[in-house]
Amino acid sequence: MSVMVARKKVVRKWEKLPGRNTFCCDGRIMMARQKGIFYLTLFLILGTCALFFAFECRYLAVQLSPAIPVFAAVLFLFAMATLLRTSFSDPGVIPRALPDEAAFIEMEIEATNGTVPQGQRPPPRIKNFQINNQIVKLKYCYTCKIFRPPRASHCSICDNCVERFDHHCPWVGNCVGKRNYRYFYLFILSLSLLTIYIFTFNIVYVALKSLKIGFLNTLKETPGTYPSMSLTVLTVLEVLICFFTLWSVVGLTGFHTFLVALNQTTNEDIKGSWTGKNRVQNPYSHGNIVKNCCEVLCGPLPPSVLDRRGILQQEESTAQEGSCPRGPGVQEPPATQGPGQAQEGHSVLSPQVPVPSVNNAEMPEEKQRTPGELPVPSPDAGRAEQ
Repeated sequence: MSVMVARKKVVRKWEKLPGRNTFCCDGRIMMARQKGIFYLTLFLILGTCALFFAFECRYLAVQLSPAIPVFAAVLFLFAMATLLRTSFSDPGVIPRALPDEAAFIEMEIEATNGTVPQGQRPPPRIKNFQINNQIVKLKYCYTCKIFRPPRASHCSICDNCVERFDHHCPWVGNCVGKRNYRYFYLFILSLSLLTIYIFTFNIVYVALKSLKIGFLNTLKETPGTYPSMSLTVLTVLEVLICFFTLWSVVGLTGFHTFLVALNQTTNEDIKGSWTGKNRVQNPYSHGNIVKNCCEVLCGPLPPSVLDRRGILQQEESTAQEGSCPRGPGVQEPPATQGPGQAQEGHSVLSPQVPVPSVNNAEMPEEKQRTPGELPVPSPDAGRAEQ
């Protein structure tokens, strides 16, 4: 006999979170789904630094100073740490409204705007908020069903509202927002210094080799472990990677340094929120470069409001076979089954005819008897026998 047993299955909240994100390590690591360019970033950094440490650093440490590989290792480790911190952290995702909260917000909007006649466009869902004597508009997000906080925006790639949204960076495989912007800035700053460092000492390496054995002999020189590939070819490959990376990374670092000094985001700069046609003063700027830099880079880091590792308990029913205790008045089913009955192992439902149960109280008065009394034959039965 099968018995339905309800068991509680422990489910983490990150498994049910909306949006287009991927989670690893039981919700501790959060990234975007598009991670191909992030892997390319890792390959370029690791490959270039591996070539530099394997070939040029050994020669430069002997000829110039042993501090050259040490300083390069510090820059490399710092750049990798800030890259992973930017890529694996929550950028400041705002949770979506629950159904009850969304219904309450809809009721508030309808009470404020009133009923809109059919065929007319409803008014924009905007709330005015004052910051430093400056009116800031809070826009309604139709996907998350919330009024976004100031400086927040909805990322179309991750499908989430992010607090103090800067931009979505495919090179780090994540959004850049309030909770990871400082690590993103430190990453591009350290990567710029590392690129300049490797680029400079690669040229120094070729120059020192050319002074000793000549430039043409340097081009022909081959390392012992790679006889088919010139050592200078690897150096030239590193120089080319650093040269093309230098312009983009250093230029990006300079642009974000400008934004940090103004306490402004990339999203606000592209939209022209505080410049251009609007001619509105930035209410978040302190009017001082040092104060703006301290707030963006050294201010307190808010905790994540996204409960990724919370527990959701879901009940799932499972069928178990076992013997069920029977009462004294319950009889065992017959061993043989008719053609219309269900066979063992098959779930066949057959219509059952209800059998009326006759109670002792419903019997006629002359037919009622006590539990220990024997049935008395009627006179009609005796006459029939005679």
